[in-house]
Amino acid sequence: MSDLEAFNQHRSLLFAIAYRMLGTVTDAEDMVQETFLRWQQTTVATVKSAKTYLSTIITRLCIDHLRSARVKREQYVGSWLPEPILTQQTDDPAAQMELADSLSMAFLVVLERLSPIERAVFLLRDVFEYDYDEIAQMVGKSPANCRQILRRSRQHITSQRPRFPVSQQQQEQITAQFLEASTQGNLQDLLTLLAEDVTYWSDGGGQVAAALKPLQGAMKVARFVLAIHRKWLSAAVFHITEVNSQSGIVTIVNFNVHSVTTIDIVDGSIQSIYTVRNPQKLKQILING
Repeated sequence: MSDLEAFNQHRSLLFAIAYRMLGTVTDAEDMVQETFLRWQQTTVATVKSAKTYLSTIITRLCIDHLRSARVKREQYVGSWLPEPILTQQTDDPAAQMELADSLSMAFLVVLERLSPIERAVFLLRDVFEYDYDEIAQMVGKSPANCRQILRRSRQHITSQRPRFPVSQQQQEQITAQFLEASTQGNLQDLLTLLAEDVTYWSDGGGQVAAALKPLQGAMKVARFVLAIHRKWLSAAVFHITEVNSQSGIVTIVNFNVHSVTTIDIVDGSIQSIYTVRNPQKLKQILING
């Protein structure tokens, strides 16, 4: 197997790690490219496991990137949300559920509250299933230290995630009902879908109009959503499609992607709404029709 073939064999894994670490497609692709450049400078014959070696490179690159990007994140205008990506359903419901859980906007937002090292250890162990010795090598910690880091990370993540996962069917159904109530301007139907303490997050990146702070409360969120549709989206075209392995809404205005919205459902009600409007984060979104 050539060096290029060995790298390409693990390319999708490397992107999966980088995207979950960084939350943006462009940065993840940059990390994959930098990993490839470093791989080319490596004496591959001395590498015992290409998968572990490459995963180590990209994990360390992502950790360094997160540390250097901290100031930019702190200066970001409004709420920072991960960049949405369009995904495809699999024929394996269990695999689909697992994929959705680690790619959902809600999950990626929770990851933002972890330190770079905590995020890396958690993802490498609980999502990508590396053993502790491999993880220790990747992040430059001892296996025992990685276990402690993972324990803390799990406690934080678990406290922020719903106890019971939502089925794909329920996600699609509630997303469709949310879109219908929003476009029809039906306040009461919208309120029945929202949890009392629902939170609405909007990311415009300071480039387009968006709520600068999260809105909370069913009535406040419902009125805000209806006002947006009434004032700005009366002529919009909406596509319900799979976003981050969950049902999402891509909004088109004048043939351009206006926004991508996903919802987080807990106990049958919408707990969080995430709308990405930052044009820089919508470049990858292509909808036909």
